[in-house]
Formats: sequence, C-alpha cells, structure tokens
Amino acid sequence: MATPLDLEEQEQLDQLKHFWNTYGTLITWVVLLAAGAFVAWNGWQYLQRNKAAQASALYDEVERSAQAGDVPRIERALADMKDKFAGTAYAQQAGLLAARTLHDKGNADASRAALAWVSEHAIDPGYQAVARLRLAAELLDARQYDEALKALGGEVPKQFVALVADRKGDILLAQGKRDDAKAEYLKALAAFEPGTDYRRLVEIKLNAVGVDPKSLAPAAAPPVKNTP
Repeated sequence: MATPLDLEEQEQLDQLKHFWNTYGTLITWVVLLAAGAFVAWNGWQYLQRNKAAQASALYDEVERSAQAGDVPRIERALADMKDKFAGTAYAQQAGLLAARTLHDKGNADASRAALAWVSEHAIDPGYQAVARLRLAAELLDARQYDEALKALGGEVPKQFVALVADRKGDILLAQGKRDDAKAEYLKALAAFEPGTDYRRLVEIKLNAVGVDPKSLAPAAAPPVKNTP
C-alpha cells in the first residue's frame, strides 16, 4: 500500500507538475532539436569523410594516369573530379597535375583549360594564383599576350605579388612595351625578399631594360640636427 505524501512532498509534486505543464512541451522540443542536430552533424561528418575518400581515390587515378602518360584517362578522371568533387582540395591538385602532364604531352588547349578551371574554381587562393601564373606562362609561350595579362588580373595572396609582377613584366617586354615591363620588374624587385634567387633574376631583367638595380638602393637619411 502506498505511503501517503506529507504536505511538503505534496507541494513539491504540485510544483513539479505545474513546471512540466508550463515548460514540458518546450523542453521536449529542445531535446528533440538537440538530438536532431547531433544526428545531422554526425551524418554531415560521415558524408564529408566519404566524399574526401572518394575524391582521394579519384585523385590517385589522375596521378596514375599522369605517370603513365595516358592522356584520355587523365581527361576522363579530371572530368569526373570536376563533376563530382569540384569543391575539394583534391580537385584543384588534380587540375594542376593534369595540366602539367597534358602540356608535356603537347596538348596545349587541354592544359590551358585545366589551368583556367583551377584559377576560377579552386577553393584555395594559393592554388588559384599558381594556376594563373602557369596559365599566363603557357599563353606567353603561345604569344597570346593579351590573354596572358588577363589571366593575371585581380587580387592574389601577398606571397604571389612579386611573381605576378615579374610574369607581367615578361609579357609586356615580349609585346615591346619596355617601359611598362620595367615598371612591373621594379614592383617585383620591391616585393621580393633581399638575397633570394628570384630577386637576383629580376635584377638581371632590369639590367636588360636599362636599369641598374644598385642605383635603386635607398639613399641614406640626412643627419638629424639638434635644436638648442
């Protein structure tokens, strides 16, 4: 037989019933939403891991095809990568790898198309900059100077500013625009760290356009006069 509740216990029970009647539905929904969010998060994590694994496997296919020099396989694997995993780091890496192999195999148009895709769709600004530099170099070799300069338009990460200026200088010099090329080489010289091999190469280019890099050293600051 159940023991009757005393007044204090009955009051606590009544308070609990009142609280649940007031907030029970809200608490239930909060718990359900939290549980749903947890399940959704785990599901999203699983999908991301699965997607990354599939993209990795497809990148391996691009890499094997590149090593074998099998151009049709490279193009098929890259097309699948762009179609299914365009938003992954593997896609931008695959694009750069495929472009190099296609270029080495003499398929210039396909190489440029791959580089253009990476430059437009890569999620990492660094990969975008690398693709743009390589695309500009290929267009320069093909004497498509305006397109090469267009490929280098827009902002790039700070560490690529000097390289872009140097490449622009090469393109402008090939166009016969000596003064414009000189201006870009000067930008590159200012952006490169002193003592780097690439900076010395830019100094050679400046010499070729009539600028002595040694003459560009900043003049010593005038002595400060002490006022009485």
